[in-house]
Amino acid sequence: MAERPARKPRKPHSAQVVRTERLTPHMQRVVLGGEGLAEFSADTCTDHYVKLLFPSGGATYPEPFDMERIRAEFPREQWPVTRTYTVRAWDAEHLELTLDFVIHGDEGLAGPWATRVQPGETVRFMGPGGAYAPDTDADWHLLAGDESALPAIARALESLPEGATAHAFVEISGPEEEQKIDSDIEVVWLHRGDRPVGETLVEAVRALEFPEGRVHAFVHGEAAFVKDLRALLRVESAIPREDLSISGYWRLGHNEDGWQASKREWNAKIEAEQEGVAA
Repeated sequence: MAERPARKPRKPHSAQVVRTERLTPHMQRVVLGGEGLAEFSADTCTDHYVKLLFPSGGATYPEPFDMERIRAEFPREQWPVTRTYTVRAWDAEHLELTLDFVIHGDEGLAGPWATRVQPGETVRFMGPGGAYAPDTDADWHLLAGDESALPAIARALESLPEGATAHAFVEISGPEEEQKIDSDIEVVWLHRGDRPVGETLVEAVRALEFPEGRVHAFVHGEAAFVKDLRALLRVESAIPREDLSISGYWRLGHNEDGWQASKREWNAKIEAEQEGVAA
């Protein structure tokens, strides 16, 4: 058997911060630009994402930036730390990439960075990835998520053709977190308050009277409520897997490193349990 060719290392993109904007008390926008984005594209999926690379352990990396060299020459604890963010907008003409960050004061890595980063600073990232865009052949669309899924949900709504039928639910902490979305489809904003993350969202989707016809659904956010909604859609409503885009973007009690390390096992376990019931 012929050996597979060696996988070509992916080259990080390099961009500069163009501007920043506080959208709501807990959402910060960062717009990246520059000629380093000339080979970047994010036009096929509404859930495109990039993995930002943050220096770790006080490391300063040699130029030109080379991930393979860093992995070969630096101890693992000084390798760049990745944080994943959805592409809110991509302007190919002006080479501008818009990312929105959920922030909670000084908690976390990327949120505090987004609040203090200044125009002109260099940002490196991998990507894009992505797998979902609303299927225009579907009879209607269901979009549900928390703050972390808001950029992807907003982009999906803005991509739908005029006259499309969609039900969109976004759970946020309170009314001050609502955003303007350039779509004729009305978003149901669910104000969490002191309730557990996802509780109001699951209730709202469960209470929805599903329209007739084939649905294409997008459900993303905290892993526990995603599990509950997957059971509702896949098991109780018998929606085919191919018509569902469902994934936990994050999990309470875990940072991204911890969640990504266990996410594949978590998803496989949930899928095995629920697919067995749905069969």
